[in-house]
Amino acid sequence: MTNEELLLKLKTIIAPYVQNQNGLDSLNENTDFIKDLEINSANLVDVILDVEDEFDIEIDNESMEKMITVKASLEVIESKLSAK
Repeated sequence: MTNEELLLKLKTIIAPYVQNQNGLDSLNENTDFIKDLEINSANLVDVILDVEDEFDIEIDNESMEKMITVKASLEVIESKLSAK
């Protein structure tokens, strides 16, 4: 799966939780889920659970804490997929 495909899937997953639509429209690797997209911390947990389901991976707490930006999330997803 290419980085672009991963980014598209991630965007689809986070879309229902985004409070700032402009942030979603200009989504890039530097986008911060809390600051730029205004996703609250409770919904971040939902995003993680949805990512686990979508990619059939398990994300540990240490990795979960890193997943506050798009780039960090993609890195975690890629590392978990390659470890499967």
